[in-house]
Amino acid sequence: MKRIVIFFFFNIIATFSQAAYILIPMNLDQKDHLKAYGVAYWVLKHDLEVHWLLNYRGGSFMVKDVKEIESECTIRGVTFEVIADAKSTAILTEISNPEVNMEDVKLEKAPKVAVYSPKMKQPWDDAVTLVLTYAEIPYEVIYDEDILKDKLLTFDWLHLHHEDFTGQYGRFWSGYRNAAWYQEQQQTLETSAHALGYEKVSQMKLAVAKKIRDFTAGGGFLFAMCSAPDSYDIALAADGLDICESMFDGDGTTSNYNQKLDFSKTFAFTNFTLSTNPSEYAKSNIDTYNTRQQKYGITKTNDLFTLFEYSAKWDVIPTMLCQNHEQIIKGFWGQTVGFDKTYIKPNVLILGENKAANEARYIHGEYGKGTFTFFSGHDPEDYQHRVEDPPTDLSLHPNSPGYRLILNNILFPAAKKKKQKT
Repeated sequence: MKRIVIFFFFNIIATFSQAAYILIPMNLDQKDHLKAYGVAYWVLKHDLEVHWLLNYRGGSFMVKDVKEIESECTIRGVTFEVIADAKSTAILTEISNPEVNMEDVKLEKAPKVAVYSPKMKQPWDDAVTLVLTYAEIPYEVIYDEDILKDKLLTFDWLHLHHEDFTGQYGRFWSGYRNAAWYQEQQQTLETSAHALGYEKVSQMKLAVAKKIRDFTAGGGFLFAMCSAPDSYDIALAADGLDICESMFDGDGTTSNYNQKLDFSKTFAFTNFTLSTNPSEYAKSNIDTYNTRQQKYGITKTNDLFTLFEYSAKWDVIPTMLCQNHEQIIKGFWGQTVGFDKTYIKPNVLILGENKAANEARYIHGEYGKGTFTFFSGHDPEDYQHRVEDPPTDLSLHPNSPGYRLILNNILFPAAKKKKQKT
């Protein structure tokens, strides 16, 4: 009842406050870019429309002036400006000019967010949950059993992070097989697989991957980071094959499995080769982990990637996903550092790349009625985040352009359909 009263109150106020708007700038004028996304989400949760002004002052937000929204911005430390109706009209007129690369996208409904993550404690953090928590955007954690029981169908947006859908436990066997967390992870997943009716963890993970595939095909929004993107496509391509050595599942592999992969089943990657050495960290040659430094000389000082500039009026979706106050983004490592462009399907958009290293860092594509966005690396503000390192304190990085890319994906599903021209 209280929620209904609040919504009614907001709608009444909005009706009588059309003389002014709140502009939340997203260029260098903004004190806290990350929390600004949280304010936009909060407004959507209260059934008010948000104008996302693509390429206008870094991708600013504009909403009807409501005192409660002003207060929320102040409480969260978000920079805002109250502008007259004439000023908002002038901004929209400027944006509508066909000669300028800007667009007004209306956001209407806050997406329901799910994060795929195990219930057990992990020896690493998750950049997405860190930034959702910091931005105060609500989410629900779900895992294998939830997805296999179709709980995923109640959500709009799903995030996958540091996960290995191949059943090889992240290829951590060589370095961490004696660590308590590794042994606990393997035992917990094996117990879960057996309880759900699967002989092997790899079989359970493939079943989960197929449920996620169906969620996306049905219109869901999939976002994945770090080891999830390539391990997900590997699992789909290896459907019907055993690619796990005995230390992972107790028996041998399918002979010549690299010649039997089916790339028609994958989302983003094709013609890749799997590593047959179980002691090797990388699972395939999709990942540039082993080549970027040795072959291309990528170090912390020159590890950068550039966002592509798309036509805001025609390529609305990639423009939304690339909104930022910086076009050149600091690189960062992860279990999957980058995607070798040689193995990316031609229909997949590259949103951000390190051209010198022939690697994509940020890609997007369609699958059925839905979309997927893959972002390589682990933590945009911790260059080489290691196992058991403490979580990043985002209050020290409120203007992080790398974390902004994650939050673009959170708001993307809220866009009014008719404004998407791609």
